[in-house]
Amino acid sequence: MKKWTTSLIHPDARPQGGFESLVTPVFRGSTTLFPGAGDVTDDWRHEAGYSYGLYGTPTTRELGVRIAELEGGNHTFVVPGGQAAISLIALTFTSAGDHVLIPDSAYGPTRQLADDVLRRFGVEPEYYPPLAGAGIEAWMKPNTRLVWCESPGSVTMEVQDVPAIVEAAHRHGATVALDNTWSAGVYFDGFAHGVDVTMQALTKYVGGHSDLLLGSVTVRTAEAYERLGVVHDRLGLSVSPDDCYLALRGMQTLGVRLAALERSALHVARWLATRRAVARVLHPALPSCPGHETWRRDFTGSTSVFSIVFAEGTSRESVAVFVDALELFRVGFSWGGVHSLALPWFHLRRTHENPYGDRLVRLNVGLEDPEDLVADLGRALHRAGLGGPSSSHDAEQPSL
Repeated sequence: MKKWTTSLIHPDARPQGGFESLVTPVFRGSTTLFPGAGDVTDDWRHEAGYSYGLYGTPTTRELGVRIAELEGGNHTFVVPGGQAAISLIALTFTSAGDHVLIPDSAYGPTRQLADDVLRRFGVEPEYYPPLAGAGIEAWMKPNTRLVWCESPGSVTMEVQDVPAIVEAAHRHGATVALDNTWSAGVYFDGFAHGVDVTMQALTKYVGGHSDLLLGSVTVRTAEAYERLGVVHDRLGLSVSPDDCYLALRGMQTLGVRLAALERSALHVARWLATRRAVARVLHPALPSCPGHETWRRDFTGSTSVFSIVFAEGTSRESVAVFVDALELFRVGFSWGGVHSLALPWFHLRRTHENPYGDRLVRLNVGLEDPEDLVADLGRALHRAGLGGPSSSHDAEQPSL
């Protein structure tokens, strides 16, 4: 007869079986049990089964296979955040002495990783104009090993000609990676357009409620799966099954949320295009956005994030008053959740030209009623002395 203290750890009691639910269970665990000594293995490969919690539980792996299915990839690694996904790709596909091309419009931490970390390990990052397209050929070097794409670009929203970039990069033997977060992996098919590796910040649309941090890296080939898997394992990029559960729950409503966010964002963007104080609306579905024609050709929809540029002569102080006067749009980083956000971009880093100065504000449209959002923006424009409709142009219509 076992002592009661031992029974706490080795119970004989078990609940009845036969339970089945619509919800993915949350499997937590670091130690994975083997049937016997002869079954012990230490292998990160998913086809090898489960060997240690670091390599995944059924909850974390279900999220991975679901993302791979969504994006049409060979395999997906789930990592602790979008920045971890960017880092995993960079550390897998570059070595000392390599040259990396990054669009000048890329997410700020992508640039910081390249400048602050990759350079220390002997990797040379170089920033190319995001609208280079086939012209990226001029930026290729014999040691270019990785070409990064982000379409649309972070903050300034340039839509890249990814197929043309892929063709040039592959001709030089370089791997092409794509930050596909803006499209949630569904409105732009990276693998159909030739990309080798895609990543998303699952924090954004897949999570959908601003309450988790996760990222994904999806590969097109078995060879890329092996390369990434080794680095993923050595870096110990484990993820919480609780966060994965929330992401799996978010995926169930992703379709309806994206549809609602697209409608509302377009409504707000079109209204902003009629304001006298707004010189340009940087929404990929509007003709005023750089690369709009490429968006029309390659994308099947748009999402919730876009930027506005105030008219020449608008002071930084006026932009700050506008943002601070907003009530429904809160001030904060990230996007893709149910809350609307506004963020002024006063310190935009660019190697090439920055034509917008301190006049740019990025907006994330949430699931509030769009008429309420328009009213909030109107009040903020008025308080900043930037109110009034334009007499020279009407709202731009999206080219869907």
